[in-house]
Amino acid sequence: MIRKLLPVVLVLALGTIACGFNVNVPIHTITPGPLVTDPINVTAPDSANPVNLSLAFGAGTLNIHPGSNSALVSGTASYNIADFKPVVTVNGSNVRIEQGNWHLTGIPDLSNIKNNWDLSMGEQPLNLSIEAGAYHADYHFGGLALANLSVKDGASDAKMNFASPNLTEMSLLSYETGASNVLLTGLGYADFASLLFHSGAGNFTLDFTGGLKRDGSVDIETGVSNTTLVIPSGIPVQLTVDGGLSNVTSDSGWTRNTNLYTQTGSGPQLTIVVHMGAGNLTITK
Repeated sequence: MIRKLLPVVLVLALGTIACGFNVNVPIHTITPGPLVTDPINVTAPDSANPVNLSLAFGAGTLNIHPGSNSALVSGTASYNIADFKPVVTVNGSNVRIEQGNWHLTGIPDLSNIKNNWDLSMGEQPLNLSIEAGAYHADYHFGGLALANLSVKDGASDAKMNFASPNLTEMSLLSYETGASNVLLTGLGYADFASLLFHSGAGNFTLDFTGGLKRDGSVDIETGVSNTTLVIPSGIPVQLTVDGGLSNVTSDSGWTRNTNLYTQTGSGPQLTIVVHMGAGNLTITK
């Protein structure tokens, strides 16, 4: 996977700068083949419990959206490197779709590489897990039935949207990312009990619009970043900021008591804790 190469490249680069040595790292020039498009079709297993669906994706573009009720997953994978051919494994109620192995002998030249998954999912309840590298992602999860959702990626440019309600209660929504740009919208529709968002440096927006049905706890841990929280007025919120080097700005309607920010309202409450190394935190409507 391409993301496994990135830490090695960084270590080599930093070691070269620190020690003053010249290290000749070979550039791995790949000659792409013809563009191939494979269908991906997975029938929903007969299970009374949520299906455990995991996606393992490297570099490229990953799109997910609601689709046919009859299929667990359907769509296409388009690629011009033979080793990118996806592999589907089904073991009872456990389904895994992963990008094929790509063996590297140096730093890859990715300028002509194409790798695009476009997947739709049915309404079967899912524990969905996504692992990805340096990629672009466009996730449309509204109208799916996500009992748990976990996303782990590297240097990403990702958008996740709940434009309509999740069809089942979600126990945990977890998102871990590196130096990225991430936009999460419609989180009120996700119907989560707990949300964990951990990130490195970058620009991050968590938008809690949508109809909250129950109380939710949110834990955000970020490095040097610009983080924006979009929280509609009328939602009761207790927001604690832990980070002495962060700059916090909030719209009108919030009450501040040292590091505790409170918004009054009625209905389900959000309890949010933000751990920020340094950067800017914006609380807006």
